[in-house]
Amino acid sequence: MNEDANTVKEPSKLVTYLVVAAKIIVYILLMLGLTGMLAAVCIKPISFFKISGILEEVVMQSTFLAGSFLAAWTLLKNWDHLPVADLGLSLKGRAKDIFWGTFVALAIYAVGFGILYAIGEVEIAAVHFSAYELLLSWILMLLVALTEEIAFRGFVLGHLLAAGVNRFVALFLSSALFSLMHIFNPNFSLIAFLNILLAGILIGSTYIYTRNLWFAIALHLFWNWLQGPILGFEVSGGRLGGTLLSLELPEENIINGGTFGFEGSILCTALMIIAIVITLRSASKRSVCDPCPHSIPEPGHAGE
Repeated sequence: MNEDANTVKEPSKLVTYLVVAAKIIVYILLMLGLTGMLAAVCIKPISFFKISGILEEVVMQSTFLAGSFLAAWTLLKNWDHLPVADLGLSLKGRAKDIFWGTFVALAIYAVGFGILYAIGEVEIAAVHFSAYELLLSWILMLLVALTEEIAFRGFVLGHLLAAGVNRFVALFLSSALFSLMHIFNPNFSLIAFLNILLAGILIGSTYIYTRNLWFAIALHLFWNWLQGPILGFEVSGGRLGGTLLSLELPEENIINGGTFGFEGSILCTALMIIAIVITLRSASKRSVCDPCPHSIPEPGHAGE
C-alpha cells in the first residue's frame, strides 16, 4: 500500500465547525434540562421552609450553577475526553486577574455613575444600608457570574477556540449568544442587545489569550453587584432585593439607560468600547511577555 493510503484524512473545517456547533447546542439543552430538574427538586424545600426574597434567588441560582457545571463536566468527560480543568477554573497564579477584573468594573461604574450624577441624569433619593442583603446579593451575583462564565466563556468560547475558530470571531460569536440569552429580559431593546454583546466581549477579552476564567468571573461579579445592589440600577432589566442607593431618573432615556438599567445606556456603550480596546491590548501584550503554558491554547487552536 502506498503512503497516501495509510494517511488519516483530517476532517474539513466545515465538519469541525458543525461538530462544535452541535456540542454547543447539546450543552445548552443539557444545561437547561439539568437545571430544570434540580430546580424542581428545590421547590418543595423552599416552600416548606418558607424561603423567600433574595435568599430564594440564591437557592434557585445555585441550581443554574450546578446545571451549567454538570452539563460541562458530562460533555467534557464523555464527548471530548478532557478533564473539567479545561474550563479554565484554576486559581493558581490568578490573583492579578481577579484584581484587574474587579478594577475594570469599579472604574467603569465610577466614571459612568459619576457622569450621570454630575449631569443630572440620575438622582439619589435615599440610602438604605443592610449588611445582610448586601452579603446575600454578593453571593447571588457570584453564583450568576460563575454560572454564565462556565457556560459562555468556559464551554462555548473554549470549544470555539479549540475548533480553530479565529479568536476574535470566537469571542464575537460567544458574546452574541450570551446577549441573545437575555432577549426575554424585561425592557430588552436593541441598545441593550448591543451593550450585553459588548459586555461579553469585554468579559471574555483575556480568556482568548489565557484560557482562564477568573478575570471574567471577577469582572462579571462586580459589574452586576455594583450596578444593582450598590448603585440601585436594574440589572439587565430586572431588580433583585433591596439596594444601597435608591435612584430616581428625571427622565427614562438612552443616556441613563431607563428601565433596563445602566446596560441600556449609550454612555455604557462608549465606556465599554474604551475598556475593550485597553483590555485587549493589555491582554495581548501580557500573553507575549508573560505566557502561562498551562492555560494558553496550543499553537493553532486559536486559529491565528
